[in-house]
Amino acid sequence: MAGEFGVVSYGVELTDDFLIAIQGSVQDAGARITELENAGDSRYQASTLTVSFSGSAADLRSAVQSHLGNGMGCAVVPPPLLSEGRKLLIMDVDSTLIRQEVIELLAAHAGREAEVAAVTEAAMRGEIDFTQSLRSRVAVLKGLPVGVLAEVGATIELSDGAEDLVCGYLAAGHAVAAVSGGFAQLLDPLAAQLKLTYAEANLLGISDDCHLTGEVVGPVVDRAAKARYLRCWAAEAGVPMNRTIAVGDGANDLDMLGAAGLGVAFNAKPAVREAADVSVELPFLDVVKHFSRH
Repeated sequence: MAGEFGVVSYGVELTDDFLIAIQGSVQDAGARITELENAGDSRYQASTLTVSFSGSAADLRSAVQSHLGNGMGCAVVPPPLLSEGRKLLIMDVDSTLIRQEVIELLAAHAGREAEVAAVTEAAMRGEIDFTQSLRSRVAVLKGLPVGVLAEVGATIELSDGAEDLVCGYLAAGHAVAAVSGGFAQLLDPLAAQLKLTYAEANLLGISDDCHLTGEVVGPVVDRAAKARYLRCWAAEAGVPMNRTIAVGDGANDLDMLGAAGLGVAFNAKPAVREAADVSVELPFLDVVKHFSRH
């Protein structure tokens, strides 16, 4: 795709030598730098080169890859995300929008946290089927009083920068969505708090006597479902797929990241980092705000 690309460098400390090397590498690849913008932040730094380039985003990524060191990253933003018009940001929830894995917080109330955490890790690495693993993890919650949902909800912590990222996109008129392999009973209040445009997650079964049944009601939100929601919400919001950004950390996010205009791995498992267009290895979710033009 030819046109105007963004080359976004970010890290805890961007040295002058690093930035000069990145500029040199994109020029060596045949790109012409048309604009340079540095964004100061007390937690991390970001620098955006706007370049005119006749090759592909993959070509530019290849050109800058060898310059990346620990704590530094670089995203190549394709032309549609730099163009005017509404965009859609869609995010995974557990370990992405929020710091924790909700299923593990719930399992702690059943005294099964370590066991469930091990299964979660394997599922996120793609080693076991997500739907099967989710049903087995939810089964250990059977008999817990429904009140644990409110208790766990009160302990949820947004990732650093999450609220700024969401508010910034919404204020610019974009759509923001969250899709989770976790649970609607916990995502819905969070979505309302953040004023998300769309949100979807699994529904935990609750018995007539207000206890968890240990089952998921309805189809599981798996990796294929996440990609379907992305496409559906983009169409509903009037956003072309090439103006969508998806962010996630586990194997359950792979289809969604692949379908989006830009797939971002956020402190992700190795297989996800390798498959994504961008890999962010910083704890600051609002780095993503630099990956499009508002």
